[in-house]
Amino acid sequence: MTASKNKVAHERTPTTGTQLGRREWLAYSAAFGAAFMGRQGLAGEAADSAPTAKVQAPPRRYDMKKSINLWAFPYPDQMSLKECFQLAKDAGFEGVEVNFNLEGELSAESSAGEIREIGELAQQVGIAISGLCSFLFWPYSLTHNDPERRAKGLELARQMIQAARLLGTDNLLVVPGAVYVPWLDDVEPVPNDVCDRRAKEAVRQLLPEAEKAGVHLNIENIFASGYLFSPQEMVDFVDSFDSPQVQVHFDTGNIMQYQFPEHWIPLLGKRIKNVHFKEYDKRTHEFNLHSFRPLLDGTTNWPAVMEALDQVGYRGYLTFEYFHPFAHHPESLIYQTADALDRMLGRKV
Repeated sequence: MTASKNKVAHERTPTTGTQLGRREWLAYSAAFGAAFMGRQGLAGEAADSAPTAKVQAPPRRYDMKKSINLWAFPYPDQMSLKECFQLAKDAGFEGVEVNFNLEGELSAESSAGEIREIGELAQQVGIAISGLCSFLFWPYSLTHNDPERRAKGLELARQMIQAARLLGTDNLLVVPGAVYVPWLDDVEPVPNDVCDRRAKEAVRQLLPEAEKAGVHLNIENIFASGYLFSPQEMVDFVDSFDSPQVQVHFDTGNIMQYQFPEHWIPLLGKRIKNVHFKEYDKRTHEFNLHSFRPLLDGTTNWPAVMEALDQVGYRGYLTFEYFHPFAHHPESLIYQTADALDRMLGRKV
């Protein structure tokens, strides 16, 4: 009888110190993870089953280059283009990917001389223009149902080809089309076969100008568009042009909701001309632009990605793409990203 009473009293006695009861341990572990709980010095009956941290071997060193997209900077609201280039240079980046807009310093309004000056500014700072991309491929999609929008998209793409040439880069990111544009409410869906036909027609029209300018049309994979959803589809699309000027701009994050970048890379192989590194967190279980995270703050298997890129012989730029500059101390994101890339490239242990 005494033993039974003692047992009941023990079960009702609150836990003290760092020792957690089974129910508390399970509840906290579900919320934060058993490994996290262990690192806090908190133990419980289930603690023995918690995974232990593994000591990693020194990373391999990879011969690729660090780059960052201008969207990660508070440009033009808080920083000038020169300040962005200088910050990237100071943080250790070798390249900056710039964005072509409808209006502004680098846009459809810019003269050839003004665009050339941006390339010269980068040279003066000591940083390369790693590529050119644009959000304009969405509102002026090359596969839009409105023929006037498609025509405007082609006109803008031609301007982008010339802008890339003037900037001194041979990398132009191209979104060839979209079945669906989730972030624009006024764009109606395009049937898959129609989208495919229009996209191929558009790239064929752009190809002679790209070949003349020495600019690569790098086709980007974007699962949210409903087009070129698999690596096999991407390979078929790119190979259909039989031109070295049509290659792939591979984005690690754009397929992460349902797929894995390390599975795509071996299939795309030598077609990969440029790369976006976007971190993605599969734990969110839904897609929006906030699903993309700063590097290493997600679920991407970066060692596998790096090894896959190395195996296919990729030696180009790894460009961090992020759409949310830090509201406070924006330079912190730039330095954090540079440090993460250094570790991924094996430059830091």
